Amino acid sequence: MGSFTDTVAAVTGSGSGIGRTTAIEFADRGASVLVTDVDVDGGEETVAQIEDAGGEARFLEVDVTDPDATQEMVDVAVEAYGRLDYAFNNAGIGGAQTPVTEYDSDDWRSVIDVNLVGVFNCMKPEIAQMQTQDGGGVVVNNSSILGQVGFEASSGYVAAKHGVLGLTKTAALENGETGVRVNAVCPGFIETPLLESGGITSDPEMRKQIEGLHAMNRLGTPQEVADAVCWLCDDEASFVTGEALGVEGGYLSR
Repeated sequence: MGSFTDTVAAVTGSGSGIGRTTAIEFADRGASVLVTDVDVDGGEETVAQIEDAGGEARFLEVDVTDPDATQEMVDVAVEAYGRLDYAFNNAGIGGAQTPVTEYDSDDWRSVIDVNLVGVFNCMKPEIAQMQTQDGGGVVVNNSSILGQVGFEASSGYVAAKHGVLGLTKTAALENGETGVRVNAVCPGFIETPLLESGGITSDPEMRKQIEGLHAMNRLGTPQEVADAVCWLCDDEASFVTGEALGVEGGYLSR
């Protein structure tokens, strides 16, 4: 894979998990990285890890449900580094685990606002900036295997992640000739704090059950997703747009 030297990346939800690992991977490949999250301590820790390894990064607190904040994210990246080459729209929440008939309306709106509206709020200024600069850019959205199939008791999350793929494909069509590529990754169950907080990785029986849903009979790692994101941003993927790239250990093969 080629170097990202002299490029700029912005990663939402990069205070932990997949976002942190991807931000670090961008920096390791030579990109300057704008780390963003609502978790200030986590975001600053990500920056510290990048800087300790000799990379360039800065942190900005961003709530992706606020379109003014996502516009500021792009403005800060351009003011600090002159451009925005890559954007990984990763921020997300899990939401309630309950059937549709019992799903609280406020919980539903929260999941849709972060996981779907938040991606739209990011894409709008990111793509607008990339359209104006030489070389265009690449947007990668974090969807999920649950953006392609259903999953009991997760209607808010499933609906939002399906919507992310619709946004991704639509923006890819709109930008086929602008120099901006738009793709999504669809991770399976990945070993992250989000899974731990949901009790999946801390409950041995539940963990075994979830692992067994994947053909590889294991959970994925944040690094495996980060590598896929960076490949989609690389020139090696120059003819790839509108793609929903599974990083899911065979989950969707069943």
